[in-house]
Amino acid sequence: MYNILVCDDERDIVSALQIYLESDGYNVLTAFNGKEALDLASKNEIHLILMDIMMPEMDGITAMVTLRESSNVPVILLTAKSEDTDKILGLNVGADDYITKPFNPVEMLARVRSQIRRYTKLGGSIINASDDVISIGGISLNDAAKIVTVDGEEVALTPTEYEILKLLMQNKGRVMSQKEIYESVRKELAFGAENTIAVHIRHLREKIEINPSEPRYIKVVWAHGYKFEG
Repeated sequence: MYNILVCDDERDIVSALQIYLESDGYNVLTAFNGKEALDLASKNEIHLILMDIMMPEMDGITAMVTLRESSNVPVILLTAKSEDTDKILGLNVGADDYITKPFNPVEMLARVRSQIRRYTKLGGSIINASDDVISIGGISLNDAAKIVTVDGEEVALTPTEYEILKLLMQNKGRVMSQKEIYESVRKELAFGAENTIAVHIRHLREKIEINPSEPRYIKVVWAHGYKFEG
């Protein structure tokens, strides 16, 4: 049984998370500020932490920085919609994901399962990239074997979806237009057919993203194209 540490100063949220997680088979430890969370994490084997950002005594960002000095346990931040800057800061200092409150229980459990699966299957380590393997975040693409895994689980892609994903991962952070993607993947001039790329990317997102409507990896840059983040 996996141990999940839930930390939030709002006791109703902690109780709700505990109910959902325990119903999914997890053992839940609870804390109500960053100091309590760090104390529990130091005394117990923890497989994942759900932690609020804004808390008394010690906030979630400070707790994250301290935690990352000694542990790579996955952390999902609990944030309010108005805390965009804190979300970015949290990811920059080592958080693995975030959930915006009020959260959808189904999405929350999916994100928890994804992070635990990755952590336990990969041992919390990062796969070293080679000429044939590209690994960014939870996605690993083995070009020699033509295999793509998401958080340790293989996903089935069409040849076009595979080539689009490989192209975007090879150009991480670079914005690529639909025309550029089409001509790079199909090896022919687009002649107006580049609009089909949006359809392929929609299907690709459905296979690699936890929530395709709020993608973590393949982002749209309006009026310019797409880019891969991780």
